[in-house]
Amino acid sequence: MKQIVVMVTSSYPRFPGDSVGTFMEPIAKGIAARGHEVHLVAPWHPRITRGREEDGVFFHFFRYAPVRALNVFGYAAGMRADERLRLGAWAAAPLAMAAGWFKTLRVAQKQRATLMHAHWVVPGGVIAAAARPQLPLVVSLHGSDVFVAERVAPARAAARRVFRRAALVTACSADLATRAVALGAAGDRMEVIPYGVDADRFHRDPGARSLRRAQLRLPPETPLIVAAGRLVRKKGFEYLIDAAAHLEERPTPAVVIAGEGDLGNELRARAMEHGIAGRVHFLGNLPQGEVAAWFAAADAIALPSVRDDRGNVDGLPNTVLEALASATPLVTTGAGGIGAVAEHNRTALVVPQRDSYALASALDSLLANPARAEQIGKAGRAMILARFGWPAAAARFDAAYDRALAFKWPDR
Repeated sequence: MKQIVVMVTSSYPRFPGDSVGTFMEPIAKGIAARGHEVHLVAPWHPRITRGREEDGVFFHFFRYAPVRALNVFGYAAGMRADERLRLGAWAAAPLAMAAGWFKTLRVAQKQRATLMHAHWVVPGGVIAAAARPQLPLVVSLHGSDVFVAERVAPARAAARRVFRRAALVTACSADLATRAVALGAAGDRMEVIPYGVDADRFHRDPGARSLRRAQLRLPPETPLIVAAGRLVRKKGFEYLIDAAAHLEERPTPAVVIAGEGDLGNELRARAMEHGIAGRVHFLGNLPQGEVAAWFAAADAIALPSVRDDRGNVDGLPNTVLEALASATPLVTTGAGGIGAVAEHNRTALVVPQRDSYALASALDSLLANPARAEQIGKAGRAMILARFGWPAAAARFDAAYDRALAFKWPDR
């Protein structure tokens, strides 16, 4: 049955190919493709180029900041290195929450919404729950929201209220679901729905190998290790740079890191301290199509995620799924929900967190044994094709809507 869904989020790709909030676009469009009417409410951002509607998703962006410097609500801008909230985010939050509540209320009223779907329990869940308390509410968790609720008392109290109000809560990994239950989410109203991956975009491409090496002015035979993600603590890129200094394979591999973030200067300085700045290449923020091309060109992909010193960890990073879909062998850790898809010696090589020597050894072993590397890469892609298509994820969200709509509160 068709639902009119008001989807409240603090992040969404601001323009086609944007690397921010990449999983939100296929979720919203996948739900629309199943026949639902999706109205997405999100903060305005200076880089947004979206029109009014795309593929059945209607956009409603709200402005909240009287000065440009306070546009730090959402779009991965509110936290410094994903470890702590920025001062500007604290200042902008009351304005953004009020503006988001008002916009969500108006959209839900005007469109005659039948269901609210909030992404990130804080702030999306708070806004959606307050805007339309009489409608069924689905809350989807993505990682940073649970971390903030674990560390910040007002956010924790707000999250608990939203969890009590929600008819259903979804999480992208079992680890995230367990942490949410510890915060007060009801276990019998919790469902794990992993992200999907665009396996048509991320795939093997033999032609990418020579093209990307030429772009870096590298000899064609140079081994290439690629990583992608925001330059924040939980991605563990400092351990990749340390590992690059310990690699023994010859010719000497080059390392490419695609992404931007607060740790950019620190990571560049780390490469200089190791004397390897010439073979660690920082590409900045790239469109998804470019990331796919670099993954296809690589001999190995390294995603050394960690639970950082403050306890923040990814749920299930989309880059891990994209790496597996690329059929390029992956070296990663078991941080957060990664262990659900990265099976050591079958779909990936899994090393301990923060262990640069183990990371270097695993990379060396793949570079030294192309047949084994190819076998692991193929197994990873086969697993993705079997389990992680976006249409399957959309179907699970659709079923979650049915559960939420059918839920009967015992005290009502």
